[in-house]
Amino acid sequence: MAEQSWTLGALLDWTAKHLAQKNVEFPRLDAEVLLAHAAGCKRIDLYGMRFSEAATPDVRQKYRELIGKRLEGCPVAYLVGKKEFFGLEFDVNPAVLIPRPDSEHVVMECTVLAKTLPAPRIVDIGAGSGNLAVALGKQLPAAQVTAIDKSAAALAVARQNAAKHGVAERIRCLEGDLFGPLGSNEQFDFVVSNPPYIPHADIEKLPIGVKNYEPHSALDGGSNGFAVFERLIDAARARLVPGGWLIVEIGAPQEEPARQRLGALAEYELAPTVRDFSGHPRVLKARRRS
Repeated sequence: MAEQSWTLGALLDWTAKHLAQKNVEFPRLDAEVLLAHAAGCKRIDLYGMRFSEAATPDVRQKYRELIGKRLEGCPVAYLVGKKEFFGLEFDVNPAVLIPRPDSEHVVMECTVLAKTLPAPRIVDIGAGSGNLAVALGKQLPAAQVTAIDKSAAALAVARQNAAKHGVAERIRCLEGDLFGPLGSNEQFDFVVSNPPYIPHADIEKLPIGVKNYEPHSALDGGSNGFAVFERLIDAARARLVPGGWLIVEIGAPQEEPARQRLGALAEYELAPTVRDFSGHPRVLKARRRS
């Protein structure tokens, strides 16, 4: 960008075109979000009185750095340190997977079922940023939620988000693998999870922003994509009360083999697959038989 008298609006328009020329997937949106972050305002404010406001040298410099990192492939959510999920703003950093809209189906399915219980007990396995646990805590004021993750850095983000949304007193964060940190006799009405499910060989085929920036421990599902899934569904049987529900996100191509694995365990009664906003298979539900 040549040095000249830039307004925020002119800066936005120029950058959106520049990102489009560089084949960025959402050029206008990325330009808006990053400029709002650099200018310390909301996106919508860029189209009000601030559109014709002069862009200060500090804002231009910060914006230039953000755009440079975006063109290198860094996800916008990491650049601004936040991502919306289920109507809530979550703090994120490279220690956690960026929440996706498809995962909202886990929250929706659990919420519908849990509303029939006076005080549902929920455990989120592989909690990451805490997006599932916190969203459920907000939706279900009587719920007690346990969030478990192997990463101490991820749990720090989850605790931060629980406090941010006023549910920290009802969310217990534990570090460890699967159900390992729990007491031997603890059981739950719901086990929810968005486990790693990308086959190891497919990691290199992912977009740069995913494979180079997001934590592989939250993506890599082993040689067939089911390494964590198989351990999870096996161990969850002992952690669910009779009539309790397992609600798990899957990769769209995994529906049939995932259903076969669940169906092979006699303790589970499989429900129909839940499809995401694009119509792809996304969430499996199985009830522990009484």
